[in-house]
Amino acid sequence: MRHMIKKLASFAKEKKKTKKKTKKEIEKEAEEVSEDETKETSEGEIKEAEEEKPVVDVRTLLQGAMEEMESRTMLLQGEVNEEKAGEILSGFLALADLKPPKQNLKEGEMPYDPITLYISTYGGSADEMFGLFDIMNNCKKSCVIETVGVGKVMSAGTLLLAAGTKGHRKITKHCRVMLHQVSAGTFGPLFNMTTEIDAIQSLQENYVNAMVSCTNLSKRKLKSLLNERVNVYLSAEEAVEYGLADIII
Repeated sequence: MRHMIKKLASFAKEKKKTKKKTKKEIEKEAEEVSEDETKETSEGEIKEAEEEKPVVDVRTLLQGAMEEMESRTMLLQGEVNEEKAGEILSGFLALADLKPPKQNLKEGEMPYDPITLYISTYGGSADEMFGLFDIMNNCKKSCVIETVGVGKVMSAGTLLLAAGTKGHRKITKHCRVMLHQVSAGTFGPLFNMTTEIDAIQSLQENYVNAMVSCTNLSKRKLKSLLNERVNVYLSAEEAVEYGLADIII
């Protein structure tokens, strides 16, 4: 009898332990389930928030950045190459018409504020020069473009200085200005060389016509200058005399 009671007590104790263990396991499983649900909920909320995130308009961002700018000024310094020309070109396009135009304009007033372009360069690519020249002429229809020659304005930079709005082209007192004929190298079969020479001559003629349209120089005078020396150096005073600039500062 005593042995039976002892055995029943031992069984009851083991059963109680089993119940406690099961309870702990259930609590642990409940915690794990809760964590999984929380994780799923968090991931769902993040996904939902991402889906509801408004699409950012690049033009709006650019407009905000431009509104914070205190001056509409750019700097063309160094070689006139594809990368530099791309930066300046993008700046012109953004500054020229990013904001809404002014309303109720007075007579002679431009719809957009002036743009100032500082130039300090030894020159570079004729193609990039003409790309900027064309964009500047287009922008001048809606705003004044003020050009400022600083230090040295040579080769491709000379036309860009002259391309500013007349009356708003400035040059520092000790700035050196240089212009010369379009130059390029060519090699290969004779037919190809002939084709390249024709292209260079056409480029030279375009350069002469562009310079004449911006300056006080006649085509005859400009060609005489370019044929006279390899590089034609001008002082700030001569640059103003020939109509490459308007004001010495």
